[in-house]
Formats: sequence, structure tokens, C-alpha cells
Amino acid sequence: GLLLLLLLLCSNTHSAKGMVEIGAQWIHGPSAENAVFQLACQHNLLDEKVMSEENQAVQSDGYPPGRSVFYSSSGKRLGPEITGPAKDLYSCIHLKDQSKEGLVPSLGEFLKLQLSQHMRDWKEDEEDFKLKLAMFNMHIKLECCLFGSHSLDEVGLEIVEEYRTLPGIDCVFPGGFSTLIDAMMKSLPENIVSYNKPVKCIHWNGSFKGSNVMESSYPVLVECENGEMIPADHVIVTVPLGFLKERYETFFHPQLPSNKIQSIQKMGFGLNNKIFLEFEEPFWEPEYDMIRLVWEDESPLVSLRPDLENEWFRKISIFLVLQPAEIHGHVLLAVLTGDEAEFSETLSDLEVKTCLTRVLRRFTGNSSIPLPKNIVRSKWHSEPYTKGSYSYNAVGSTGDDIDMIAQPLPFEPTKA
Repeated sequence: GLLLLLLLLCSNTHSAKGMVEIGAQWIHGPSAENAVFQLACQHNLLDEKVMSEENQAVQSDGYPPGRSVFYSSSGKRLGPEITGPAKDLYSCIHLKDQSKEGLVPSLGEFLKLQLSQHMRDWKEDEEDFKLKLAMFNMHIKLECCLFGSHSLDEVGLEIVEEYRTLPGIDCVFPGGFSTLIDAMMKSLPENIVSYNKPVKCIHWNGSFKGSNVMESSYPVLVECENGEMIPADHVIVTVPLGFLKERYETFFHPQLPSNKIQSIQKMGFGLNNKIFLEFEEPFWEPEYDMIRLVWEDESPLVSLRPDLENEWFRKISIFLVLQPAEIHGHVLLAVLTGDEAEFSETLSDLEVKTCLTRVLRRFTGNSSIPLPKNIVRSKWHSEPYTKGSYSYNAVGSTGDDIDMIAQPLPFEPTKA
């Protein structure tokens, strides 16, 4: 028989009023070339407006859609005369032909090199000069969220040019991302999916000598933690790269070929954590979808080792407003990456929501903002079967490494 093993990681949970996604949330680039979007349309899981040709044709830059309000760490609201040019500069540098900058290996170094060259023409006074640098640093933090990396200095520059943003305004599943998985699973025979059955080792290439005649006639044997042995013709392994990095030595027998191991080691796997804060009443203006935070004393040209214990929250550059409030309630979503995200997993819910409330009070200048009535957050680094969130091409890796990891291992009969 043919056995297909499929690991599904799709996580959502419920706040007091509605549902929040602690895992995948958006369909990025919902258009004809997006396989997830096409599946969602086939199963009629999206709103009609989202599925319209007009919506699919919109050219997006890969950032969350909506209107933003910007605040500085001194409690000032920043107007478009400041935020607009900073965004234009960041976009302009990104559009530059990166292939000609062979002197630097990472996206972060490329951005800082270009910024240094542009700074020569700046005419602002010292205060506005520093604010412009702080704005640029805010955009870098946000891009760390998009890549899932701790720093853009870890992201390989060469591979960035291969990344293409699909058209379409990013959208969500009204019923949650898991509705897509549920719809797809309806096409499977009943009782064919097993839950809570972790795999200990995949014995491949006929490396096992089972006493069971049936097992011996199959090329692959899946050993579960509970001792169960499942013979198979083929096994498709879909575990996250973070799990592979930690377990590749023991998860496969015999070990993977050296070229696969090298690609696993070279690729980057980062951490993105979400923190949802639910308030009794909104303190933000209803016309805005995002609250952006600009730390005035930060510059992308000054690298400091983060004081995780006392300043982990500085990595947060944005709070997204969950829409619509009729479904979600009054909820803000903060996104945190890298070492700071990992450290935050060690804190209690009370410590996190107290700290972020202080941050919101400081930036908005509104000292009366109450503590959230509820907090929901992800801890993807602590999850043993993920150990993080996003894979990315780290410095020293290429698109060939992605292909190498995905390449099937052919069955070669073991010699007697």
C-alpha cells in the first residue's frame, strides 16, 4: 500500500470575543500564481471582494495593508512630512540593483551602505537627522519580521533578488487559516489521519531488518515514539527547518547525505512571535490599522548588543489593529523577532502585558491606557516540533540549498 505521512501545523485560538491566529495569518499576494489563494477560492473560503480580479491586480510591496499612525519614543505623533520621505528612501534603496554590490554579503550591510551614501546629501538639523535614522531603523525591524530573522545582517543579499512579491492585497481567512486544512482533509478517507503520534525515526533505504515479513517488503519504516512501526512505500517529511536543524542526526537512519546536511546547516531559521492584547475599549483612532513605534535614540548604523532582560520590547516596531472589531473585539497584535522573541517566551503573561502597556503609554503620550484584559501569545521557539517560525536564505546559502533539502532520496536496494 501507499502511505503518505503529512504533518500539519496550523494554530489558532480564541480570545474573549473572537479567534486569533498564533500561526499563519495572511495570504500574501492573493492572485493567480498563489497556490494557497487558489485552493481557498476553490473551497469558497474567502470574501467575494478578496477574490475579485480588481483586488488580485493590486501591486503590493509585501507589507501589511492599511493606514499607519507613527509615534516617537518621546510621545510625539509624527506627521507625513517626516514619515513619508523615510519610507520613500527605504523603498528607493530596496529597488537599487543589489547585484552590483558584491562587496557586502548581507541585506543588512547593503542597506546600511546605501544609507551612508544617501546621508551625505541630508540637510536636516541634528534632531531631524537622528529622527530620520530612527525611522530607517524602524523599517529594518519590520523587514526582520518579514524574513523571520533576528537581523538583516543574517539574510543573504544574493538571494533577495530571487524573491518576488505577488500582486494582490494581503487577506485573511474569515474563519481562520485552519478552515483551508479542514476543507482539504474532507477529501481524505475517514480515520486515515493520526494525531498525537510523534515520530522518533524514519528508517529509509531498506536499512532496517524487521522480523515482520510485511515490514521487510517496504523500503521505509516509520518508528513512532510509542514504539509503533509503520511500513511505507514513500514518506513525505514536512517538518519545519528548525526541527531538522536540531534532529537531523537522529531523525533519519541512515543519516541524510552530506549535501543535504550541509544545506540544512546553511539555511537560516528564525523566530517570529505574536502577542495579542485585548482591551475593554479601544484607545486608538478607528481609521488606523497600524501603530508604528520609532525609537528616537536608535540608528541602523550603530550596532549594540541588546539588553534582553531590560529592553527586549524595543524589537517591536508595530502594533496591528485586528479588523473588524465586531468579530475580534478590541485587539492589538505585536510582532517580535529574533533573540528578543526567544527571551519573551521566558516571561509571564503579566510581565509581558504590563511591559507593553508601558510602551504604548510612552509612545502615545496617553498615561491612562489600562492593562489589557486578556493576552494570547505564541512561543514557537519553545515548541519542540518547530523550534522557530520562518526559514530564510542566510548569508552563505543559495536557492540551490532549498532545492537540495526538498530533493527526494531515491531508494537503492541494500546489498545482502
